[in-house]
Amino acid sequence: MDWKERIIVDPKILVGKPVIKGTRLAVEFIVELLAQGWAESEIIRNYQ
Repeated sequence: MDWKERIIVDPKILVGKPVIKGTRLAVEFIVELLAQGWAESEIIRNYQ
């Protein structure tokens, strides 16, 4: 699946910040978690 199918930009959601489709989780937030050392499985478990 292409990233363009998973990330959306909608001015009605978080003032137009890119978010994970179907959530209010900003891409910026997810990238910060990854930079802090969170594993993908931890993120999914905590924010699913």
